Amino acid sequence: MPLNTKTFFRFGTIAIALASAGCDGNAPAAAPPPPTVSIIKVKAEPVPLSFPYAGRIAAFKEVEVRARVPGILQEKSFTEGAAVKAGDVLFRIDPAPYQAELASTEAQLKEAQAQLARTQRDAERATTLLERQVGTEKARDDAVSAYELAKAGVVGAEARVKTARINLGYTTITAPIAGTISTRVLPEGSLVGTNANDTLLTRISQLDPVYVYFSFADTEATEIRQLVDSGAGEGPPDGKLQVKITFGDGKGYDHRGYVDFTDSNLDLNTGTLRARAVVPNPESRLRPGQFVRVSVEGITRNGAIVVPQAAVMQGPQGQFVYALEADDKAQVRPVTIGREVADGWIIEKGLKAGDRIVTEGVIKVRPGAPVTVASGEAPRKEAAQR
Repeated sequence: MPLNTKTFFRFGTIAIALASAGCDGNAPAAAPPPPTVSIIKVKAEPVPLSFPYAGRIAAFKEVEVRARVPGILQEKSFTEGAAVKAGDVLFRIDPAPYQAELASTEAQLKEAQAQLARTQRDAERATTLLERQVGTEKARDDAVSAYELAKAGVVGAEARVKTARINLGYTTITAPIAGTISTRVLPEGSLVGTNANDTLLTRISQLDPVYVYFSFADTEATEIRQLVDSGAGEGPPDGKLQVKITFGDGKGYDHRGYVDFTDSNLDLNTGTLRARAVVPNPESRLRPGQFVRVSVEGITRNGAIVVPQAAVMQGPQGQFVYALEADDKAQVRPVTIGREVADGWIIEKGLKAGDRIVTEGVIKVRPGAPVTVASGEAPRKEAAQR
């Protein structure tokens, strides 16, 4: 059938009407699906605490090696910077004057002993004569007095011999402790005196173990004490707080130590307490004067709730997390965070054991809106590492 003009316009009007009906802007748009999030179910459990500080290494012992008698320094018997053992010979002072002094005092001792023997015989003879009524009391008394003086002379001579032997022994200078020896202060041939300025010969440092000194705020000491006293926390079973050392490049030290001293007086300038730890140093990786990071460990917080740091948001009213209700709708839950631990933050207020909180996809969550929970709940440690 031929298509006339009227027929063409009638079909065009129908097509336009159908197209307009299909493109009506007032039709409702499809709602976006709920965001998919990961959650954890928090629980109250014991959590180990760590307290980081800046520390400095010091020698366990540091001894000054000094001359105890004057003389000419003849010999040095060690390698500077090497390890020495207690009793190793380090220096020798010219012994000749002291050998001569010893010989002289020994001769004086023999003379005093001979005098003692003679006066003893005289005293015995005078006593016998007096008993036979031949001698006088004065003669007897004079002989006994001479004998007593001779005995005192022997004691004095023996003391002088002992002193001479001690001084002769001091000409050989040995290491008082085991450790690493420093450089010599005086070269061979130097005259060693008896004053404080000219008796120092070298120093020895014991470097295994070593001390680590650090300072902590008195508020932290109060916190630890309150935790233990209230039963909210526990200290180490042996009473010794452990320390972990970390170097400046972030690498950890292989050996752990323990805190052996805490000062009783507060530093008025810094408001801190000084503490000291003993750390093994068998490989000599720790050197006196070295700065390190010290983590004090051994305190456990009982019944603590920990959440990953990624789960905590900051809002106008403070910090909060998204907690899921039974219908999987997210609700804002204000929280008070406490100390940072390995798995995140301790929550002081705002959560209880069994609450489900969002750890991943937090930025997509809207208060009061439903969410889709990813299959399975992320373990707390994995969530904290993301």
